[in-house]
Amino acid sequence: MPERDADQKAAMLEHARRVGGGTAESRGGAHQAGPACEEQVGDQGSLTMEEVVCRENMLAAYRRVVGNKGAPGVDGMTVDGLASMLRRRWQAIREELLGDAYCPAPVRKVETPKPGGKGVRMLGIPTVLDRLIQQALLQVLQPRFDPTFSDSSFGFRPGRSAHQALERARAHIAAGYRWVVDLDLEKFFDRVNHDVLMSRLARRIKDKRILRLIRRYLRAGMMEGGLVSQRTEGTPQGGPLSPLLSNVLLDELDQELERRGHRFVRYADDCNVYVRSRHAGQRVLTSLERFLSKRLRLTVNRDKSAVDRPWKRKFLGYTFTVHYQPKLKVAPESVKRFKGRVREILRRGRGRRLADVIAELRPVLLGWMSYYRKSQVRITFEQLDQWIRRKLRVILWRQWKRPWTRAKNLIRRGLARDRAWISATNGRGPWWNAGARHMNQAVPTRYLGQLGLVNLIQESRRLACSH
Repeated sequence: MPERDADQKAAMLEHARRVGGGTAESRGGAHQAGPACEEQVGDQGSLTMEEVVCRENMLAAYRRVVGNKGAPGVDGMTVDGLASMLRRRWQAIREELLGDAYCPAPVRKVETPKPGGKGVRMLGIPTVLDRLIQQALLQVLQPRFDPTFSDSSFGFRPGRSAHQALERARAHIAAGYRWVVDLDLEKFFDRVNHDVLMSRLARRIKDKRILRLIRRYLRAGMMEGGLVSQRTEGTPQGGPLSPLLSNVLLDELDQELERRGHRFVRYADDCNVYVRSRHAGQRVLTSLERFLSKRLRLTVNRDKSAVDRPWKRKFLGYTFTVHYQPKLKVAPESVKRFKGRVREILRRGRGRRLADVIAELRPVLLGWMSYYRKSQVRITFEQLDQWIRRKLRVILWRQWKRPWTRAKNLIRRGLARDRAWISATNGRGPWWNAGARHMNQAVPTRYLGQLGLVNLIQESRRLACSH
């Protein structure tokens, strides 16, 4: 579906969804519980635990959790075992939820490396049962909270996407706001203050059972190596409810920016404010740092935050050109990370059939291209196409090993005998030969395409037409 490398905010968040079974964002968001829930009580505006546990809502939550799959929590239960467990225990669990007695299990700590080797990111994977209950909570909370969120907020919201956030940012730059306050919140998901968050939720939720259940989820311990450590702050990524809670908290930042009349775009904890001058940007950064510290008890990371030109910064994996009508382009850091991922696959390709290597590479290329299809600077895709084809030719050159084998394969692929022997015995390394004319002729682009290699520039054109 950006790291302080936010295209994998798109990757980190997508990873959290895959591992922990979190909420899906752009394909319909949370399934709203129908107003006809048999057990719903009170008027439509009030939110009660009865609405959370009603049959229709729980069935929708079950389908979402099973569809998301995800890794097991501390109890080791997979989504495949959820149905049989619910048949045995659901009535008792329901009574605990209605009676304000349900206690969540600890979450399982999982650490994933951040892009560029910049440390690790912590995920907290709830049990399958707790994911089900969190999803049920999300489905009744999101329809009430989401319509009140800012129009400039795009992360984890139904019908909104990173691409829409990028288009909004481009519109601000085109309107003459050619300086950006790139705001980075230090370890946001690990530093969320529980009391501040709960006070924001209590303004809209009157059922104390729901509030206490959410607080229990916030304070559920984290298990690592068989030991459980208690949490007093933070909303570990990995559960369906965490993204909504982050939006509830940061909505106050959105309201403050709107009250001041600023142009901004926020995607999760990535917030860019667009201004007309460096001086204005410095003033905004200082005042926002004060506001976040005092009102939300959040810390701005001054090392990663900056006031700069938008084309010198990265937002959700993209950057912009310097034109007065700017264009979107893939950020250099995103290209570098992509190459690293491709290298990992190709490194495993030695000794394997080229068709098998390309088959493993294909979904990576399609997924990356799907996200970066908004780039209007196509030369990046052309250069990557050439680089990938050359890396594949390196694999073949190395597999052929000896000069006699190389000459034989070059002849078989259409080269003249004399030229094939000169090329096979030139003494140059694999990378040089992979870029030379003899390998381009022996292993043409057409042949690699027949094996299933994705042509990024062609795929970008196809996606542009289809959208």
